[in-house]
Amino acid sequence: MNYKLLVLDLDGTLTDSKKRITTYTHDTLIEAQKQGVKIVLASGRPTYGVAPLANALELDRYEGYILSYNGGEIIDWKTGEVIYKKWLDNDVLPYLYNCATNNRFAIVTYDHEFVLTESPDDEYVLKEALLNVMKIKKVDNFLEAIPRPITKCLIVGEPERLAILEKEMYEKLKDRMGVFRSEPYFLELVPKGIDKAQSLSVLLEETGMKREEMIAIGDGFNDLSMIQYAGLGIAMANAQQVVRENADFITYSNDEDGVAHAVEKFIFKTK
Repeated sequence: MNYKLLVLDLDGTLTDSKKRITTYTHDTLIEAQKQGVKIVLASGRPTYGVAPLANALELDRYEGYILSYNGGEIIDWKTGEVIYKKWLDNDVLPYLYNCATNNRFAIVTYDHEFVLTESPDDEYVLKEALLNVMKIKKVDNFLEAIPRPITKCLIVGEPERLAILEKEMYEKLKDRMGVFRSEPYFLELVPKGIDKAQSLSVLLEETGMKREEMIAIGDGFNDLSMIQYAGLGIAMANAQQVVRENADFITYSNDEDGVAHAVEKFIFKTK
């Protein structure tokens, strides 16, 4: 198969454990783009948190795409055009806020370069800000301070307790919106129908490409749908067990340039 589209999760996939794109992986992806492959960076991160990696890989020059907020927004990085965007219903926001505060979890959303929260010192809020290279902006009243409409909220906290809340919120909201964890300590709250596979189907229609021509590589729970959807779904060696079980191929870990090795094997076909 002549693959034309390469979809990459970021954390735990494209970047190593220090959140960097290694020189080897960077150079391999630049070469893939020179050969005509289009790259999509697909992440639960806000667009602001994806942009530095998109720029590092020169997606503007090689006509790549950003799929941020777990699929809530798709941007043509060359033109800056927003191809697709979906919002949370405003009337559900108080319930999300109450679920977080009643269970002593922090809740965040985003405004340009800022992570907005009432809990700026929470360890998981700090982790989210560091991950996205964003500043934390403390607000006194989350519901009054956040810009509307918004694309995503995130409830963060201790994994075992967060798993219990996830089940409760999913049962309550499954007909209205998406509730799932991207990491054990990150509970994603997104518009209904939003996941990476669904948004990639929109992008394929926009570009005229076929899913059989797409490779998707990831490691986390929120990568499962795109790995199952792609013509070739690849899991990192460090991926969650369920992701590895559903992949067509398992590459090396993110600390062993697994993305680069997969590109060499299936796009360059040299190894």
